[in-house]
Amino acid sequence: MTDLETPVNLTEGAITQLKKIMAEQNVTDLHGLRVGVKGGGCSGFTYILGFDEKKEEDDEFEIGGFRVIMNKAHAIYLVGIEIDFLDGLQNRGFTFNNPNATESCGCGTSFSA
Repeated sequence: MTDLETPVNLTEGAITQLKKIMAEQNVTDLHGLRVGVKGGGCSGFTYILGFDEKKEEDDEFEIGGFRVIMNKAHAIYLVGIEIDFLDGLQNRGFTFNNPNATESCGCGTSFSA
């Protein structure tokens, strides 16, 4: 069962990479990690992942030591998602394991729900 207090799971690999990005880009405490979706991609939706300031329509969570912000309307697509970071020979980048996705494409960043 997913804890609604922490709708997103960040793996250790994702946390390590996000900390590196924060340091390299001098991200301030005014910014949280935005997790969201937008229309587009080969399957209908693509993921949003980046540092941003909280907006009025956002919920905020503390996950893995990060302020995570998410548009309230995106929760239906993202509750229970696991965000990981792979650093291998074949793949390098953030991955999204979304239990709400009914279909995804080969790129791994596009899904339908």
